[in-house]
Amino acid sequence: MNNDVLTLNNRVLTDSKFKHSIYLCIKRLFDILLSLIGILFLIPLTLIIKIITLINGDKNTIFYTQFRLGKNGRFFKLYKFRSMVMNADYILDDYLKQNKEAALEYKINKKLKNDPRITKIGKFLRKTSLDELPQLINILNGDMSFIGNRPYLAKELDDMDLYYYDIIKTTPGLTGYWQVSGRSDTSFKKRLELEKYYSNNASLKLDLKIFLKTFKVVFKGTGAK
Repeated sequence: MNNDVLTLNNRVLTDSKFKHSIYLCIKRLFDILLSLIGILFLIPLTLIIKIITLINGDKNTIFYTQFRLGKNGRFFKLYKFRSMVMNADYILDDYLKQNKEAALEYKINKKLKNDPRITKIGKFLRKTSLDELPQLINILNGDMSFIGNRPYLAKELDDMDLYYYDIIKTTPGLTGYWQVSGRSDTSFKKRLELEKYYSNNASLKLDLKIFLKTFKVVFKGTGAK
C-alpha cells in the first residue's frame, strides 16, 4: 500500500513538473515574439521622447539603467525611459532626511505619491506606463518576462524578509499581479503578499488574466505614480 501511494505521488510530481516546463516554454516563446514586435514601435517612440526632452531644455540621456533583482537572486541591468531628474537617488536621500512625513511614507510604500524628482515629461511617461517600455530589451534578453513579479531594488532586500525566497522563484515581469491589483495604491507589505501568491500560483490561466487586466489598468492610469 505504501509503495502504491509513493508511486502515485511520484507520478503526480512528475506530471506537475512536465506541465510547468511546458508552461515556461510557451511563456518564453510568447515573450520573444511580443518583445520583437514591441521593439519596432520602441524605436520611433524613443526618437519622439528625445525630441520632446530637448525642446524642454534637457540634454541628458533619456534612458535610465539600474541593477534589479532577477530570478534565483541574480541581478541584471534594467532599462527604462528616465522619468526623473539626474542623480535622483542622491536627491531622494537628502529629501527624506529633511522631510519626516515623506520618509515615513517611503518606508511604508517604497514610493512617494508626490515625488519631487519626477520631470514634466516623466509624469506623462509614468501615467501611461511608457517609461517601462525599454524593458522589452530585458524581456528579449531573458532577464524579464511580460508577466511576473516586480524587479526589486538591492536596497529593498532587507525589507522583503522571507517573501524574498518565494518572489525569486519566478522571472520578474513588465506587468504582474501587483500592478493589476492596486499598484502604487498598495503598501509594500501588500505588494509582497500579492507577489508571493503569484510565484506560488503562476500559470498560463493566471498570466492571461493579468495580461488582459493590464490594458484596463494602463488605460485608466490606475495606481500610476
